[in-house]
Amino acid sequence: MAVNTDNINVGESYLVLRRARGTAQPAVILDERMGRNSTSKEYYVHYENTDRRWDEWVDQSHIDPSPVTKQESNENSCGKKSSRFRKRKLSHHDSSPVRNCVFDVDATLEREHEEVTKVKYIEQISYGNFEIDTWYFSPYPDEYGKLKKLYICDFCMKYMKYESSLRAHLHGSCKERKPPGVEVYRENDLAVYEVYGNASEESKVYCQCLSLLSKLFLDHKTICYDLDSFIFYVLCEITSLGSQMVGYFSKEKDSPEGNNLACICILPPFQRHGYGQLLIQLSYELSKREKVVGSPEKPLSDLGRISYQSFWTWKVLSALEKCNQVTLEDLSKVTGISTVDIVETLRSLNLTKYWKGQPWLRIPKPLLDQYRKNGVVRKPRLQLKSRLLKWPSKGK
Repeated sequence: MAVNTDNINVGESYLVLRRARGTAQPAVILDERMGRNSTSKEYYVHYENTDRRWDEWVDQSHIDPSPVTKQESNENSCGKKSSRFRKRKLSHHDSSPVRNCVFDVDATLEREHEEVTKVKYIEQISYGNFEIDTWYFSPYPDEYGKLKKLYICDFCMKYMKYESSLRAHLHGSCKERKPPGVEVYRENDLAVYEVYGNASEESKVYCQCLSLLSKLFLDHKTICYDLDSFIFYVLCEITSLGSQMVGYFSKEKDSPEGNNLACICILPPFQRHGYGQLLIQLSYELSKREKVVGSPEKPLSDLGRISYQSFWTWKVLSALEKCNQVTLEDLSKVTGISTVDIVETLRSLNLTKYWKGQPWLRIPKPLLDQYRKNGVVRKPRLQLKSRLLKWPSKGK
């Protein structure tokens, strides 16, 4: 069915077929361009009441050119199927985003951030054996940043325009096949490398490329090209070909706020393997060896909060099961978790009361048993073995 694009305007809302669900949903048109065949237009849309990771380019045939009123927008925002689009359903991989590096910015900076990053040009990357749909804008250099697809080396993080370039790179110049840092942890086919952003030109380029890659899957994350003050802990799967990066976390060398983690990212194909929880455990083990109480950079994203809440619940309730009487300070020393994060965790479980403005603990044993039976207390799928951590490293 032909669509009159003269009736489709940037900045207005229309019913758009959402590829992920095969439903028509109100969306705002953010940008437009000519399609690949140059005979039809494509529009970049943001679906109302959804995360920006679902923003996408759609063909003009997916858009009902009748503008959506505010009332219609509210009525249709639940994703009801439109009769026009009911028979058309496109498949799309669905997985939860990871957005654990959110900066506390005021409304003006927030609007500026959204304006600069509103259009995601890179739609897909080739990474190892995976073709990965991207979630967000990342500021790759112009000649790369406007491409629909990038080819990225899963060993050194360098990015290329063409598949042939990546093949030549893998068979030629990419010889190290591991991050340019010190291996600090290994268990079976998993290894963690400690990479200083300013250790060498190679490590600087690696960390910059890693940051650009992760930005494709992290919203509200500012790419920092001055990496002197950051350390990266890079998790890899070890294969016969080398050490393939699957995720990482970064931290400041000296955080004024005492943060033990600045940003964390697990690439989509490697999520739900327990890797995020493993890196969170590592961040706290490092704090323990530094003899400090750590906490992640705040505020956390919704999904970041879920990951940390799961870890904190496991650590705190496991510690409480072994104690008859305990103070918040005692719990903090035992778990390495800040008292603020402990109180937040216990409050979410309805285990705190306030008296004269101060929190006090209410921990009935039957309730702890109930939480464990109900699966509220879950051991991480992967548990860090502290004896395998070689830290401080020789590179420190």
